[in-house]
Amino acid sequence: MQRKLLAGLLIAAWVCMCGLTASAQSRKDRVNWKKVHVLVYTKNGKGYVHDNIPSAVACIKKLGADHGFSVDVSDNPADFNDDNLKKYNALVFTSTNNDVFDTDAQKVALMRYIQAGGGFVGIHSVTGTERHWEWFKRMLGGTFVRHAKHQEFKEIVLDPTNPSTAKLPRVWDRSDECYYITTINPDIHVLMVHDLNSVNDKAKPTIFGTAFPSCWCHEFDGGREWYTALGHDGKTYSEPAFQQHILGGIQWVVAGNRKLDYSKAHAKSPDDPLPY
Repeated sequence: MQRKLLAGLLIAAWVCMCGLTASAQSRKDRVNWKKVHVLVYTKNGKGYVHDNIPSAVACIKKLGADHGFSVDVSDNPADFNDDNLKKYNALVFTSTNNDVFDTDAQKVALMRYIQAGGGFVGIHSVTGTERHWEWFKRMLGGTFVRHAKHQEFKEIVLDPTNPSTAKLPRVWDRSDECYYITTINPDIHVLMVHDLNSVNDKAKPTIFGTAFPSCWCHEFDGGREWYTALGHDGKTYSEPAFQQHILGGIQWVVAGNRKLDYSKAHAKSPDDPLPY
C-alpha cells in the first residue's frame, strides 16, 4: 500500500513539474502582438530571384492582420538606418539573395539593430544573402552551398517546444528544396532537420550522418535570430501549417516584447571583429 501511495505521489509530482515547465515556457514565449511592428525585406542582388516573394509577403501580411501586428514591406536598402530600424521589433528577410545592401553604413545599421536587441527572421534563400560578409553569415547561422533537386522528402522535428515547431507533426512531409549550408555557426539551436534518408541526391553531405539542419534559432551579438530553409514554392505560404511555422519564428524572436537598447550597439564597420 505504501509503495502504491509513493508511486502515486511521484507520478503526481512529475505531472505537476511538467505542467509548471510548460507554463513557464508559455510565459517565456508570450507576445503582445498589438505592440509588434515587423519590416519584411525582399531585396535581391544580381542573380536568381525567387517568384515566391509576393506569396511570402502576402502570408506575413495575413498573419499580421489575423494576430494584430503591423507589417511594412521594403526592397530599398536605404531603409537600413538607425532612425528607421528603431521602429521594428523584427526584420523578416524572405528569399533575399546575393548582395542586398549598397553601402557599409546600411550594413552597420543592421549590426547596430541586432546589437540593440532586435529580432531577425530568415526564410528560404536568405542563406544565399551577403555570402562574403562574415558577420551576416554568423548572425544568420550559415551560408548556402547548394540544394538537391525539388522533390518530396521528410522533415524531422527535434525540438517541439519552440513555437515554430510546436504545432508541427514529429515527421513533416514536404515538397521543397533540401538546402545545404556551410560556415555553420556552432551556437545555433537546431529545431528541425532534413531527413536525408528520404532525399534523392547523390551528393548528400555526411557531416551530420542521415540528417541536416533545416530550421534553427539562436541569440547572437545581442539579438535573436530564427531561420527556416523551407519555402521555395509560392503555394507553400498558403498552407496553415507553414503559416504557423513562420508565425512561431516571429514569435520566438519578439518573445517578451523586449525593447531595443541602442546603448548596447557598438558596430563601426561591417568588418568589426566577430564576437567569437
